[in-house]
Amino acid sequence: MKIKYLVYALLTIGIIGFIGYRITENKRGSGDSKDSKGKGKSMSVNGIVATPATFDNNLSLSGSIEANEQVEIRSEVSGIVEGIYFKEGSNVSKGQVLFKVNDLELRAQLRQTSTREGLASENERRAKLLLQKEAISQEEYDLARADLKSAQAQSQLIKAQIAKTSVRAPFSGRIGLRSISPGTYITPAILVAKLVNTGKLKITFSIPEKYASQVKTNTTLTFKVAGSNETFSAIVYAIEPEVAIATRTLQVRAIAENKTGTLLPGTFADVELPLDIIKDAIVVPTEAIIPIQNGKKVFISSNGQAKEVMIETATRTDATILVLSGLKAGDTVITSGVISLKNETPVTVTIK
Repeated sequence: MKIKYLVYALLTIGIIGFIGYRITENKRGSGDSKDSKGKGKSMSVNGIVATPATFDNNLSLSGSIEANEQVEIRSEVSGIVEGIYFKEGSNVSKGQVLFKVNDLELRAQLRQTSTREGLASENERRAKLLLQKEAISQEEYDLARADLKSAQAQSQLIKAQIAKTSVRAPFSGRIGLRSISPGTYITPAILVAKLVNTGKLKITFSIPEKYASQVKTNTTLTFKVAGSNETFSAIVYAIEPEVAIATRTLQVRAIAENKTGTLLPGTFADVELPLDIIKDAIVVPTEAIIPIQNGKKVFISSNGQAKEVMIETATRTDATILVLSGLKAGDTVITSGVISLKNETPVTVTIK
């Protein structure tokens, strides 16, 4: 029995000793996690000192490339195509005949109306002589003159229709694939080919309304296209006079030379539009910015603690963002661990 009680006593002493040990360790750990002022342990973060600098304000945008001029080639009259005078995919000159519609019937009508016109002209001449001799009334002469004018108008109408049977290029450019052959019965509804002027190209893009006052005509911009490392330039020549209500953007158009034919209409362009150069600008790394519901914020280090600051931003590049308000020169902006930070969190900042 004495051995049993002895075992129980030893187990009780061991349990009490273990509990005391854990309590002591917990108190020690709690004491270690506090500094001399009773605050939490400092968090090590990286940061930068906000320094004013001149900022070349470039706006990165997406645009589309369009032909300077383009048109669908169609026939204004119906008839049989008797000749095609262009090669698919080739360059054509302004005024060049592209194809010809048979005009035999129209020319026959023209001969008929020309005969009527000649007869009406002779009747008008005789009526004029008779009017001078007072052999006919003014009304009879007016009828003869009206017949002449009607015949002349009919002749002019048929001549205009004959002219339309020869379809000419409205401007110089490159013509696309044709959809007709000689002998095709063509109507105005049939698309023959597309003519595109690619010597110059238009770049159309939209900018946010807050930059509208900074865009001017004759501004030179640069752009790139997919599949090419070459940088091209264009000049802004037209700006939409109003902001689109649905998107709150302003549409801008620039024109670029394309003498080598490298650029193709319909492709996308990555546009770099220069805006006003800003002096004494504050620029911070993008990783320091925290988007929130009402805008954006950053943390700065103040008296060894993190401090939340609301900011207003503008142009953004791949690595930095322009800060318009909220920061001042000399502020230490925290750039790492910002998601874990809270106001008054003790921090130790390493300036990068």
